[in-house]
Amino acid sequence: MKINEGKIKEILERGVSGIIEKSHLERALRSGKKLRVKFGIDPTSPDLHLGHAVPFRKLKQFQEVGHEIIFIIGDFTARIGDPSGRESARKPLTPKEVKSNLKKYLSLAGKIINIKNAKMLCNSKWLANTDTLLRLASIGSIQYVMKRDEFRTRQVGGQEITILEAMYPLFQGYDSVKIGADVEVGGADQELNLLAGRKLQKYFGQKEQDILMTPLLTGTDGVRKMSKSFSNYIALNDAPQDMFGKIMSLPDNLLEQYFLLSTDVPMEEAKKLLGRKPFEAKKVLAYEIVKLYHRENFANKAREYFEKTFSKKEIPENLRIYRAKVNEEWADFLTREKLISSHSEAKRLIEGGGLDFNGKKIARAGEQISESGTVKIGKYKFIKIDVRA
Repeated sequence: MKINEGKIKEILERGVSGIIEKSHLERALRSGKKLRVKFGIDPTSPDLHLGHAVPFRKLKQFQEVGHEIIFIIGDFTARIGDPSGRESARKPLTPKEVKSNLKKYLSLAGKIINIKNAKMLCNSKWLANTDTLLRLASIGSIQYVMKRDEFRTRQVGGQEITILEAMYPLFQGYDSVKIGADVEVGGADQELNLLAGRKLQKYFGQKEQDILMTPLLTGTDGVRKMSKSFSNYIALNDAPQDMFGKIMSLPDNLLEQYFLLSTDVPMEEAKKLLGRKPFEAKKVLAYEIVKLYHRENFANKAREYFEKTFSKKEIPENLRIYRAKVNEEWADFLTREKLISSHSEAKRLIEGGGLDFNGKKIARAGEQISESGTVKIGKYKFIKIDVRA
């Protein structure tokens, strides 16, 4: 394999929160050897957002210099659910739900990396075996499991921790053994799971994988990590106009982080933009992100839409029309049409003055729809509603 020093530097430095055995990984990247780069997917949801995209973008960097990306499809572990960051147990998924989620998940992931050139393996092939489970149970310890902050919090709060959840890091770690992973990529909140791979590889007499962790992208609220649970996410399948508008609504202190983790813009260039004109920098950021997931022509249209609605205060033409029921409450309508992700978020939006109808503020979430007209949701999104009995 041809050595590309610029790409190696990018892999090791851009958008990285930590590397375990960095010097070893650096030598491996310079050796010309084709590395087996593992990434685990538990398809517990069909949706991906910009936070999920961060490690995928790192995988793309490995793929661009010729390394082999191996996706471990957690069709077994998804039925348990990763306890990382969870204050309660996840609802187990059925095999049918896992299969449905996976199809949509990979379609979205394909916006970032070349799925056809990646290898896919399902961990049910080696984990759905009683002997394997018993052997893994004999390797793990309660002390190791209780290192998780989430488990300690749940224990103090009197909430249950299932045996399967406790074994989750061992299941994920055993995946590394089965494929002989050289490197594993994962989010910073996955450290215990990633370390389990090294622990088990050592136990089974293999070379220990290097670990590359990516930062957690802060959500649109500017406080917590991006998560669908927190309703602070920008979905990869958001419409171009919606994606552009959500990025334009980000707090200014997040812009550098988003340039770093969500675009290919050189950071020297991004910092110059941010230092001169933060608002213009935000438009560049929004344009670059929309272009990555929707192509350049859609990014141009999204920027034009934004400039008309924000800078020129114009109501865009050819708005999408939604059907509403007479006397339907606004919060119910927004949630039903998936214009807002939850009823509580719709209520917060309305009570915070974020919903206009025909130029007037809607003050209460329980206020009812009585006629057709133009709706402004948040700062930048416009729709029309057609009211029917």
